[in-house]
Amino acid sequence: MCEEIRVQLLGQMVRIKQGREAGQYAIIIGVIDDQFVLLADGEKRKTNRPKKKNLHHVEMVDYISPEVQNSLLETGRVTNGKLRFAITTFKVQVVTDLKKGDLHDGER
Repeated sequence: MCEEIRVQLLGQMVRIKQGREAGQYAIIIGVIDDQFVLLADGEKRKTNRPKKKNLHHVEMVDYISPEVQNSLLETGRVTNGKLRFAITTFKVQVVTDLKKGDLHDGER
């Protein structure tokens, strides 16, 4: 996987499609290879024990947390509090808008 794509994935919000945590949101905090990423949410899945997940088992959400991405690129790590804040902000801004009648893909 080229470095540019790897950097673009850091801080990417995803919705888990399969497994015990299906339906929950998490953030990509690391990229292993073309197929696997490391996910954390700062609550149940902390940064010190991220979940290794197949990219086919997650749904990419059109939202990248700039705070998380900048922290990962500058220091190589991110705090659990920052992850919780980013997920909460995403849920308030995007998920509540979706519940008002908009579908995720822009159709009505």
